[in-house]
Amino acid sequence: MKTTRYFEEQVLRKRPYLKMEWCEQAIRKPEFHEMQPDGRIRHWIYVPDLGKYLRVVTLEDGRTIHNAFPDRNFKIATTKEE
Repeated sequence: MKTTRYFEEQVLRKRPYLKMEWCEQAIRKPEFHEMQPDGRIRHWIYVPDLGKYLRVVTLEDGRTIHNAFPDRNFKIATTKEE
């Protein structure tokens, strides 16, 4: 798994509880993903150990991890049928 220097030196230092297996799973099989205006890609999965969704941001290649953090504001948009 490729990572950026920022991820290795800043993200893992600030969030040592993050597991690479969660990040890999978010990239391989995200529950939701979207492209940012700068071309980077956001991937989300629910991590029961965190009790929250984990957001993993990759570079434009979709494989190099740049950032990861529990996203307490993430909600999957649902439509309400009446």
